[in-house]
Amino acid sequence: MHRLAKVAAATALLAIALVAASAGARELLVVGAHFERVYERRADGEFTGMGPDIVRMVARRNKDSVRFEIYPWARAQAMVTQGLADILVGPYKSAERLERMAFSRSAFYRDDMVFYAPAGAGHGWQGDYAALEGKSIVVMNGWAYGPGFDAARPRLRVSVANNVENGLLMLTHKHVALFASNRRNTEPVLAALKLGGQVVALPHVIEVQDGYFAFPKRPSHDPIRASFDAAFDALIENGELKRLSQRYDVDIP
Repeated sequence: MHRLAKVAAATALLAIALVAASAGARELLVVGAHFERVYERRADGEFTGMGPDIVRMVARRNKDSVRFEIYPWARAQAMVTQGLADILVGPYKSAERLERMAFSRSAFYRDDMVFYAPAGAGHGWQGDYAALEGKSIVVMNGWAYGPGFDAARPRLRVSVANNVENGLLMLTHKHVALFASNRRNTEPVLAALKLGGQVVALPHVIEVQDGYFAFPKRPSHDPIRASFDAAFDALIENGELKRLSQRYDVDIP
């Protein structure tokens, strides 16, 4: 009986170890919207860009598996806020988002937010939002433009576009006077639409925004965020983030 008891105890310990190991093997659902060179899905379904590359490297270090999905930006944010997805790729910080999501310790890219205007329109904006009162401005649905813009927004005539192409077309068709966007997402669309000579970025920057990874703001996801932060910081320290920024031609903090 003594030998049988030992065997039974060893079997029980093995079962516990197997359960613990399987619990540690996580599949993480990663979501985002199309962000040029940051989060993209190719025609063959493969996800590419700085965000997916970093997530894959982190997952390998943490022995996790990942699944990527792409959605409209507002829906992708809502999925993480509601705990229906594990990681959101690319959000800028804002006071509202900090209430709803937990952000990675480190950012992984940087954007200049600027106004685009028809060439020759004569806009001389130098950061004074009072000069824009009465002017129609189109912004991207769900994007954050920084505290200065947020404070001025109630006094501005703001409409919303769901993608960069629509924002630019609203501008060129004179439905609005200005389009607020970032250079990284907008310049390739300008080239594709052959609008390079018709639309220009105003030189004064609205805000410099850093892009992060975000997670559901709930205790169940704290371990996922902590292990992500540790692995991602190691990638920053060993120069991998810098190599990715050069490969994708994306600015980093």
